[in-house]
Formats: sequence, C-alpha cells, structure tokens
Amino acid sequence: MANILVLYYSRGGHTAHISRAIAEQIQSKGDNCDVVNLQDKAQIEWAKYQAVALGACVLYGSYHKSVFEFVRENQQHLSQLQNSFFCVNVVARNPEKRIPENNKYLQKFLTLSEWQPQDVKIIAGKVDYPSWPWYDSLMIRLIMKMTDGPTDPTAIIDYTDWNDVKVYADHIAKLATVVPA
Repeated sequence: MANILVLYYSRGGHTAHISRAIAEQIQSKGDNCDVVNLQDKAQIEWAKYQAVALGACVLYGSYHKSVFEFVRENQQHLSQLQNSFFCVNVVARNPEKRIPENNKYLQKFLTLSEWQPQDVKIIAGKVDYPSWPWYDSLMIRLIMKMTDGPTDPTAIIDYTDWNDVKVYADHIAKLATVVPA
C-alpha cells in the first residue's frame, strides 16, 4: 500500500474539488492519500510518501505566487518523490489545449518554476460566473469573448472530464510504485 500526497492551490474551490476526487480514486484502490491545501501552510512529513501530485489553477493567465513560493521552498522534497504537476484552466475546454505542448499556461509554469516535474497533466476547469466576485466575472467574460468562450453572466459550466481525473489518479498511484532513481 502506497502513501500519496496531493497538494493544491485553489482560488474558487474547483481545484480543491478535483484534488479530493483524485484522492478518493486513489483510496478506492487501496492506497493512502492525503490532500493538503497550500494555503494552510501545513507541516508536511515528506518521508512518509512515495509520490506527490501538485495542482494549481490559472487565473488571468498565471498561477498564484504562493505556488511558486511553495515550489521554491520544497523543490528538493518534490524531486525526491515520484511527482506530477496538474494544471487546471478553462482554456483546456478545447481538447488541443489539454496537450502539454499546446497549453501556454503549463508551459509558463515549466518556464518559471524552479521545480521541473517528471510528469504533467492538464485538466479543464470550470466557469462559475455567479460565484465569482464581480470584477473576476467581468474580466473573465471579456477574455472569453475574445476566445469564443461562454459570456452569459449566469453561466456555470464544468468542463472537467471526471473520468479522465480518475484515470489521472490511477496514474499517480502507479507512479508511487516506481522506485526513484
């Protein structure tokens, strides 16, 4: 039985929801999985884990600075385990943007991050205009207008492929069985 850690940064709660779904799938197959919000500043007992997945959402084309701070402070721990990074963004509503080389937000993370994950995943996010502050809703609607996305201020559209999230969780569990080099 493996011990796996899922870390995440979530602004509106959708990346947290995805992270919990990953953990539930891993646990359903018999492995242990802890889920930790980066904003909680929890002490992590790195030695107990065989694999780690770090997820972060994109807002306004970037990641929150706390994601890069965490990576900088913990890159050695992250690199010592089997590891993966998953990026949650609405641009991935288009299938071609789920390919790592075609997703500028994932590429931006890889360019700016001091940690280079051995594995990456792009997960389509969620549009939830009613729950966002008015300024976020307005700005994202403007961005969506330019990119032919949904602009109805009452729209709630979950683009996440939840079956693919389960497949990714199974992949993370398999990573945990690989002995680090």
